[in-house]
Amino acid sequence: MSELVRDKVVIVTGGAGLLGRTFCQAIADNGGIAVVAEYDIAIAERLCTSLENASIVPAQVNITEKNSIKALITTISQKYGKIDALVNSAYPRNKNYGKHFFEVTYNDFCENLGMNLGGYFLTSQQFATYFEKQGYGNIINLASIYGVIAPRFEIYDNTPMTMPVEYAAIKSGLIHLTKYMAKYFKGKNIRVNTISLGGIEDKQPETFLKAYKEFCLNKGMLNAKDISGTLLYLLSDLSEFVNGQNIVVDDGFTL
Repeated sequence: MSELVRDKVVIVTGGAGLLGRTFCQAIADNGGIAVVAEYDIAIAERLCTSLENASIVPAQVNITEKNSIKALITTISQKYGKIDALVNSAYPRNKNYGKHFFEVTYNDFCENLGMNLGGYFLTSQQFATYFEKQGYGNIINLASIYGVIAPRFEIYDNTPMTMPVEYAAIKSGLIHLTKYMAKYFKGKNIRVNTISLGGIEDKQPETFLKAYKEFCLNKGMLNAKDISGTLLYLLSDLSEFVNGQNIVVDDGFTL
């Protein structure tokens, strides 16, 4: 077992998701303690039971409710005596999310931005308050290639899929929010960075996978393990002076 993040206590929002569960396993495999923070505690508990790893523990959080976030911070900090890092990888959205541009209502647009980008702001704000008192901290936000470049809409041709306008607004906003916070926290020993990942394979249509790969350099769509190395680097002391950065992991898709 590697000791890259030895004894570091890391809270992962959306920790039972497609990315989150792999992140939590990677943290535990590298000597850290991963807190699977989910809106539905039962989902987090099921994952932790299936993984059978004492270094992966469940917790409940609603990233859009201040008191819920504060309760999470209190519970984990009292249990372990510290919190080293927050990984924002939750993906809250309402039932109408994912519609085509002209079908998106104003209320749905605002609700999805509020839950997702607003939730990332609120968790970061509350954790930064704790980190300032602690004397150090580390926040890692999960963004996307579509926060960096305009969508390649042509890869969605002949599929029922699209690139939601809310997603582009959320992820581009998140990249700049990261830079804002990193600079705002000057002198507080709190790092804030973003990982902008390429597409993650999740049973998409073959026509889409093929069209997507045309823009990549080697593999095409990635999986969660392909992102984990960058996450571990940002969580570790190897990246001590990496701050306010957006690291793109996309097999060259944005080139």
